[in-house]
Amino acid sequence: MKNAKLALIYDFDKTLSPRDMQEFHYIKSLGYENPADFWAECGEFSDKHNCDGILSYMYLMANKNKNLTKKQLQEEGKYVKLYTGVKTWFSRINEYGKAHHVNVEHFIISSGLTDIIKGTPIAREFKKIYACTYAYDENGKILWPSRLVNYTMKTQYLFRINNGIFKETNDEDLNSSTPDTEKYVPMENMVYFGDGSTDVPSMKVVQQNGGITIAVFGDEAKRNKAEKLYVDKRANFVVKADYSKGSRIEKIVEGIIDSLEAKSRLEEYR
Repeated sequence: MKNAKLALIYDFDKTLSPRDMQEFHYIKSLGYENPADFWAECGEFSDKHNCDGILSYMYLMANKNKNLTKKQLQEEGKYVKLYTGVKTWFSRINEYGKAHHVNVEHFIISSGLTDIIKGTPIAREFKKIYACTYAYDENGKILWPSRLVNYTMKTQYLFRINNGIFKETNDEDLNSSTPDTEKYVPMENMVYFGDGSTDVPSMKVVQQNGGITIAVFGDEAKRNKAEKLYVDKRANFVVKADYSKGSRIEKIVEGIIDSLEAKSRLEEYR
């Protein structure tokens, strides 16, 4: 039987990690006792300059440490904490998929920073990381933001995964018509994991095209936000962000893999 392909697509902050990645160390290194003060300053900068919120935080991160380098950002990844079970999640799901004739691939679509994510111990698990990036000079110092990923721009990366057009600068092929039979992974074989309102456009696109969306929450205080995604019909499931063996989220994904195996078997009989 031919293996099906399943794309598991994750937001990062508050989806795989309990806080924004900059809050574990970098913001504190700038002298902020409370990370909320940094984000408030970003909001003020956005209002003053009519600036996208993601560009605002990227500007302030670089402007407050003019010696910031690519290497330093990647080193920030070692401070990032992950939810329970995340470090072993990928190998467990991959193995379950392989046993059930499903090739599982993992992707990140995040408004965080690519280089911080690349410094985390799970970076190697992803086929592609789509997140905000800087352009650097020959010494690795920041020149300019080269790519931002805000809540609406996240959706373009769903289509890149769908079509297998992974290179961010390849817009021509992305916008070309691709027959459904030649899609890299059908959207109905996508699962999107998110935690809040910034994931709504991506969840909507995945759901409208037959895929599955999962809203996660880190603690009971965040549960209402995740449940609202379910009530508003953006999420098919609401689960605690516990990725450990035997967890509810694992059972759900195993069920999705089982359904793909059954679908492939029926197609083979056809």
